[in-house]
Amino acid sequence: MNDIPPRPPAHRNSVLAAVCLAALTLPLSFSAGAVATPSIGLDLGGSPESLTWITNAFMLAFGSLLMAAGALADRYGRRRVFLIGLALFVGFSLALGLAPSIWLIDILRAGQGVGAAAALAGGTAALAQEFDGHARTRAFGLLGTTFGVGLASGPLLTGALIEMVGWRAIFVVVGLFGLLALILGPPRMRETKDPDTGKLDCAGALSFTLTLTLFTVAMIELPSLGALGATALAAGFVLSLATFILIEMRAERPMLDLSLFRYPRFVGVQLLPVATCACFVVLLVIVPLRLIGIEQQGAVKAGLLMLGLSAPMLVVPIVATMLARHVSPGILSGIGLLIAAAGLVWLATIRMEDGAMIVLPMLVIGIGAGLPWGLMDGLSVCVVPVERAGMATGIFSTVRVAGEGVALAIVAPHWPA
Repeated sequence: MNDIPPRPPAHRNSVLAAVCLAALTLPLSFSAGAVATPSIGLDLGGSPESLTWITNAFMLAFGSLLMAAGALADRYGRRRVFLIGLALFVGFSLALGLAPSIWLIDILRAGQGVGAAAALAGGTAALAQEFDGHARTRAFGLLGTTFGVGLASGPLLTGALIEMVGWRAIFVVVGLFGLLALILGPPRMRETKDPDTGKLDCAGALSFTLTLTLFTVAMIELPSLGALGATALAAGFVLSLATFILIEMRAERPMLDLSLFRYPRFVGVQLLPVATCACFVVLLVIVPLRLIGIEQQGAVKAGLLMLGLSAPMLVVPIVATMLARHVSPGILSGIGLLIAAAGLVWLATIRMEDGAMIVLPMLVIGIGAGLPWGLMDGLSVCVVPVERAGMATGIFSTVRVAGEGVALAIVAPHWPA
């Protein structure tokens, strides 16, 4: 790693504030876009498949490019990648506020995901250079809490904006948040690189992106595909996945170091975002569609009900970080997932006529998911040397976002039309 002199606490805290502000926009964009989908469909029309791409185009671009963005951050500089990504995110967000059609929204959402990937990978890798030890755990715990704030405020903010201004205002507001981070970030964020990094693993990045794209498209379009189309997509997925693994095994400096999967702790950390996605993130999309699309709830009322699921993310990740000083993060994460599982079983028993009672099981799910949520970002950078922080955060963030995208794609055929 670069030999960098110690930094004053004020400078480090400024970097933390800039990265957290940027991170706030990412889950806000995700949850807000999901809640806004019914309103966008009513305004612009479009098939159910095209409407699902409002969320999935963002998640696919975001998830498939995170590892490549992490490698770029290590090679060309974490600050540079962070700022370029944030600028792209802001530009595409503002353009979404003017989009006249569903197909253009889908394309712009993919561009927004590209910027989000670079901003997250560069920002979290830069953060790993500023803090170490328990200070790093606290910093990444705060980052996880920031994601929770974005998820918690997204449904309510979206509902209010839809009813008062219209769905276009959502993307403009998200863009303005990103613009504020772009203005505040550069002054005290230093440039750091990995001096030992090799050239970018372009073949690995392309094959991974193709693999994830084929799988996501297959999941979304499966109901309309014939046997021949489904077979072709399945064969393409298997071939591209095998190609990706072969490329990474032979690369001198692979984008994804497959040898890390020999370590149970590393594998366990990667499973945490998959678990929280299955029990938490998917509900952020599915439940609003049920409340607004099926039960005909107002957007603001649906946003208020969604606080039962998302509000615990404002508090629980911070509590988890404090408890981690005395209790193993692994134990805390396991307890949280058990609590979330109990909440999911309870939620499955809630009927339409139960009304606001849906808040109670969602509250349990939110509390359970919040425990690992506040710990897994910090754990992700503890399993590799600090000079490979870009790769570590890239792998972890890719598993998180790709898991969300794949899970959303799997349940997409069951969304309300």
